[in-house]
Amino acid sequence: MVMKCTAVCLVALTLLGSLCDAQWAGNKPSKPQYPKPLPPVRQEPKQPPQVPQQSKQSFETPLVWTYPLDPVPEPQPEVPFELRHPVPAATVAVECREKIAHVEVKKDLFGIGQLINTADLTLGTCGAVAEDANAQVLIFEAELHACESSLVLTEDSLIYTFVLNYDPQPRGGAPVVRTSKAAIYVECYYPRKHNVSSLPLLPLWIPFSAVKVAEEFLYFTLKLMTDDWQYERPSYQYLLGDIIHFEATVKQYFHVPLRVYVDRCVATLSPDVSSNPRYAFIENNGCLVDAIITGSDSKFMPRTAENKLQFQLEAFRFKGADSGLLYITCHLRATSTAFAIDSEHRACSYTAGWREASGADAVCGSCGSGTGSGSGGKTDLLTPGRKIRDLSQTEVFEWEGDVTLGPIPIGERVAT
Repeated sequence: MVMKCTAVCLVALTLLGSLCDAQWAGNKPSKPQYPKPLPPVRQEPKQPPQVPQQSKQSFETPLVWTYPLDPVPEPQPEVPFELRHPVPAATVAVECREKIAHVEVKKDLFGIGQLINTADLTLGTCGAVAEDANAQVLIFEAELHACESSLVLTEDSLIYTFVLNYDPQPRGGAPVVRTSKAAIYVECYYPRKHNVSSLPLLPLWIPFSAVKVAEEFLYFTLKLMTDDWQYERPSYQYLLGDIIHFEATVKQYFHVPLRVYVDRCVATLSPDVSSNPRYAFIENNGCLVDAIITGSDSKFMPRTAENKLQFQLEAFRFKGADSGLLYITCHLRATSTAFAIDSEHRACSYTAGWREASGADAVCGSCGSGTGSGSGGKTDLLTPGRKIRDLSQTEVFEWEGDVTLGPIPIGERVAT
């Protein structure tokens, strides 16, 4: 039964298909045309990215450009520089009068061109009493017992000491100062012993100009100088055989022109000029005898100024003295330049004959007589003062005083 149904179904389907073909026989649609698929492309494995090869570029003409050179600094010129050592400025002058001390101070107190303020400078507790605007000078006057002065008694003198106090204050509200504090000691010496004579009762013998000179103040100095004589030497140290340069001066603040002489000089191991051993290398009123005694190169130099006298001494040591220290004490004398150089006022040294520093060689004739060993007898060195020569002769006012320099260490040279 089942087989019959199946056959009937197949016959029915066949007839149905034939019928459909007969209906579409006259207008049968064409089959669509599809492009033929391409054969599959074989994919190559991925390669890593290639680095481009660099090659040096070549040019037909060579390049001439180069990097600029670094600038070369200009060579510095050789500068003739030498560090200068400060030289004490002579800016304070004192006149010791009968009852007062008259002090004059330059406003350029340190000698550097920097003027000080008047209110910054006092004499003790006393201010300036006057000011010379043209000369830029401050004037102080104080009684001997005023302005916080102090008194010291010695066997021969009364010494009144004042202190110039400089305390700079800032100016214009700026907290700076260009100078430092300073304290300058000012001393007035008055002799305790006087020689009474009738000379003050004979004023007609003394011309007015001489009286003015006699009242003026003098200040002697003796200092060590550099080899070119331009500056004060900052060190006192020398070696045996070195040349020591000395310069003696007299400060002549308000004086007539003066001429200074080195009358006598003694070398000792201590400041006491009467101690032993001692060596007098200038004696007999200005005769430098060291060269003729020891054959050294010690001598006076030609004068360059009347109030200045320079001389050189070859360094030495006392035999048997281990310290090597020297103290040089010289007796200085000053007279007016109006008076001629003579056998009592001279500066003679021996260089192939006796020569005088100012060229007056004839006054050195007596230097050869009385020249001894230089050990020195009585050392007649006096305290500062003034004396007048015999009135029967031409009147000459003289000022004299002692100056001590030292200690000066003299070292030994080491043989190499």
